[in-house]
Amino acid sequence: MTEPVASEPDSAQPRWLTDDERTAWLRLIAVTMLLPARLESELRRDAGLSHFEYYVLAMISENEARSLPLSELASRTNSSLSRLSHVLTRLETQGFLTRCASKTDARASMASLTETGRQKVVASAPGHVNEVRAVVFDPLTARQVGQLSEICERLLGTLDPDHLLLDRG
Repeated sequence: MTEPVASEPDSAQPRWLTDDERTAWLRLIAVTMLLPARLESELRRDAGLSHFEYYVLAMISENEARSLPLSELASRTNSSLSRLSHVLTRLETQGFLTRCASKTDARASMASLTETGRQKVVASAPGHVNEVRAVVFDPLTARQVGQLSEICERLLGTLDPDHLLLDRG
């Protein structure tokens, strides 16, 4: 990612990363590779769920009605409907949720958390939060947590300009 020997004119050259940018980029890539595996490991060990399965259950549980249209759930989890359908089938088989047609929109399908699913989220959340705290927040100062939030907000402005992952409106 640092500038190779150029044989083309300057106008055709990409804007190579500076040494500081390259260091930051490699660190960001390392975090994005290591963090999901660490969270996945904790959830599989302690809750018997994949990180994605937990996230699906958590997104449904955050809705007051404990139910979401599948299209909205797919947006919130950054998932295709096909991938989501496979995960919902596994969660449904375990008794954590049900799927049915929407009562207000016949074209929409809903995923609803069962009481067993709610209990699974409640039981799984403390260990997950402890792991998130241990690997993300405990090593940071309060100021750095604010900076991390601001940095992520800026990056999400480019990656998710329609705010599909974080909007709960």
